Amino acid sequence: MKRWFSRMGISLLFAALFAPAAMAASALDVYSDPSCGCCGAWVDYMRAQGYTVTVYQDQPMATVKARFGVPPRAQSCHTAVIEGYVVEGHVPVEDIRRLLAERPDAIGLATPGMPMGSPGMEMGAPERYDVVLIGRDGSTRVFASHGPGA
Repeated sequence: MKRWFSRMGISLLFAALFAPAAMAASALDVYSDPSCGCCGAWVDYMRAQGYTVTVYQDQPMATVKARFGVPPRAQSCHTAVIEGYVVEGHVPVEDIRRLLAERPDAIGLATPGMPMGSPGMEMGAPERYDVVLIGRDGSTRVFASHGPGA
């Protein structure tokens, strides 16, 4: 019984020590244009998923995308940064979680354009779309597919 309490105490100690780090990992910065409604909808979606979101709307988006290395073919309306990765556009949370779990050597993820049915773009008929992984060299490859027929 003493051994069980000792192990439980150690487990609780580790949980208390590492919980702040785990919570900090759920924070992301989002850069968007103040007039973009779908960007706000994606921010609301991420907050509903438990993320702490800080929004910056005071910088030219072309400058933001260039600073974070988002190639033109992968661009969308907003750019987010989480744990050193870029998340461009309406990327679903499950893909962000997979990115953070796998930790590939990449710039980040992108949902090019603004596909209907993606998070924050729930108006209209959903369409099939790809989330791409942006390589350090600017290349892209399909990371996940979503929507009808995916």
